[in-house]
Amino acid sequence: MKDLHLHIDTVRRLLRRHAKRNLENMLAKLHPADLALIFRHITTEEINEVFLMIPDVEQAAEVLSEMDEHLIEELITEIPIEQTMKLMKALSSDDEADILQLLPDELAEDILNRLKASESEELETLMAYPENSAGGLMIPDVFSLHEDTSVGDAIASIQTQDEQEMVFYLYVIDDRQHLVGVISLRDLITSRPEKTLDQLMTTHVHAVQPLTDQEEVAHIVSRYNILAVPVVDASNKLMGIITVDDVIDVIREEATEDFLQMAGAGRDRDILMKSAFSNAKTRVPWLFASWMGGMLVASIITSYEETLGQVLALMAFLPIIIGMAGNVGTQTATIIVRGIATGRVETATALHIVFKELQVGLMLGGLYGLLLGGAGYALGQIGYMEIGVMTSVELGITVGIGIILAMTTAAFVGAIVPVVLHRMNLDPAVATGPFVTTSVDILGVVVYFIVAGFFIL
Repeated sequence: MKDLHLHIDTVRRLLRRHAKRNLENMLAKLHPADLALIFRHITTEEINEVFLMIPDVEQAAEVLSEMDEHLIEELITEIPIEQTMKLMKALSSDDEADILQLLPDELAEDILNRLKASESEELETLMAYPENSAGGLMIPDVFSLHEDTSVGDAIASIQTQDEQEMVFYLYVIDDRQHLVGVISLRDLITSRPEKTLDQLMTTHVHAVQPLTDQEEVAHIVSRYNILAVPVVDASNKLMGIITVDDVIDVIREEATEDFLQMAGAGRDRDILMKSAFSNAKTRVPWLFASWMGGMLVASIITSYEETLGQVLALMAFLPIIIGMAGNVGTQTATIIVRGIATGRVETATALHIVFKELQVGLMLGGLYGLLLGGAGYALGQIGYMEIGVMTSVELGITVGIGIILAMTTAAFVGAIVPVVLHRMNLDPAVATGPFVTTSVDILGVVVYFIVAGFFIL
């Protein structure tokens, strides 16, 4: 957002001056998404005061739906319940359900009791679905028409709808409310008025069920380039739709979680807004796994103490080999995990991908093996390093082969681990980072010293 800091300073200045009218005029001109961004950078007290000054309840509801989850919880628990009820009525049902799930149980129950029985029942139904499921994302207020409806009548019906979620598709149902087809609004308005919907509709509809994981919904939208996904029950009865704006949020959230987990920083999307203590507590278990791996690497190095005592120069190249192998392993793992998340890496093609990454690791290892081996030979030749019982040629060959094997092994581990985890129905992003890093360090040290031991013996 352009001029973000200028807007933040202006909001704070108008608050200090109690210039309510000027602040209301400013807020009315800002887009809800921009206001939500401003709220990330001001205090909780300022948020509560500014939010209540938003002149239009529809705009306030949109701002609320764009805000970070922890800010929503803090705001709703502070503002008057009457204002909360106005906001809830202006929100779509899926946003209402999402917000209610963030609130303390007592407050959520109070809001549900104040809503109409029909609204309350609908929200409780949505809240019953898992948070990351299609049911939790869907909007139940979906507009549909019978397959026998004519184009002219369909257009007339659409023009009378102001509360239903329309998007760009018209969903077609039969006598039993089962989803039988879909028509784009563009195709509808360009067709002859006397034609019926069953003559125009596409019968192959990409639909999901309420318990379908939100990542699968995102894959469908991405793969088929559609703007909404219908949700049906086991009998194919139309229950609601998931719109592309919600899917974009899912894609962003899932990608953020994957990257955080691979980096060993947990999966909290709002981690930047948390306290230092909360951040540290989240990272402790992940770093402990790395610490354990480091201790194991240290014990392996100690077991090769005799080898290092004979050729001290070997120790100088060890950080380079471990570091290069670690980079290759992390790069490969990131590529594979992202490929799995986007559906580009399937179980059927996994072995081909693993073999391809193995080739990449071998090529990179060969390149840097020549460079590092040449450096080892040159430094040994000029007497810059203590090479002990080794000749400069043997030192160059040792470090060259060592880095080739280490980087090739790292590429293989980085590719195979997420594939195996995915095959076991485990989230590859959770364990791939720490496991790959630790495994690559251990294997890199082992293969390096095995090669060195071959020449020393």
